[in-house]
Amino acid sequence: MKNENRISEMTGKLPKLDCGACGYKTCQDFALGIEEGKTDWKHCIHLAISDTAVADHSSCLSCSPGTGLGEKLDWKDSLKREFDFILDVLDGEPGPKETILPYNPALVKELGVKKGDVMIGRPMGMSCGCPVTHCGVVSGVDARNGVIQWNVTGPLRPRSEGFIDIGYYVSQAYEGIIQESREKIELGRRYWFLPRRCMLQWRHSGLVNSVTRLKDGSYKVRIEGLLIG
Repeated sequence: MKNENRISEMTGKLPKLDCGACGYKTCQDFALGIEEGKTDWKHCIHLAISDTAVADHSSCLSCSPGTGLGEKLDWKDSLKREFDFILDVLDGEPGPKETILPYNPALVKELGVKKGDVMIGRPMGMSCGCPVTHCGVVSGVDARNGVIQWNVTGPLRPRSEGFIDIGYYVSQAYEGIIQESREKIELGRRYWFLPRRCMLQWRHSGLVNSVTRLKDGSYKVRIEGLLIG
């Protein structure tokens, strides 16, 4: 008999990205697989960034808020490269906010891209060069310039609902919240940072060109001039 409470508890310790990298469609299916002895915690790449997390079944370091990810990782990414701060998702948004420019900007008009559309694409070239296809929901469109804003999420929704494939694109900017930092956050400085929900847990670099200090001491920032590594 399934232990629903235990499965729910295990699901709560997973990233809720439904990325499929473990071989299961959803984090809940993965938790059920663990409960049935068909798989193991180590097959979640987000938990696997920390041997301790796998050993004690603690919450996913890369996605759970308030975990002190920077200190737990000793401010090093999955390739042991140092970074300066963690970039969290804006409150109330389903995933990281990214501004992108398709390699063929005319596709924005040709495909009729609009707010609310489910979309996939891959950042390529100098701007990012991420090997992972990104999936998400469009939050804004500038059809005149071919620029799109979207919130990057897991692939479950595109799999179940269909999607627009924008193809290769250039990542122009990230927007998010900084709650954990080991460096003073200043306008006009370039930093190494780790997007909390990055599937690869690789550091990114970018220039902070907009920063607002919030009441709780965190920072709302926009980062441009992006690259990985």
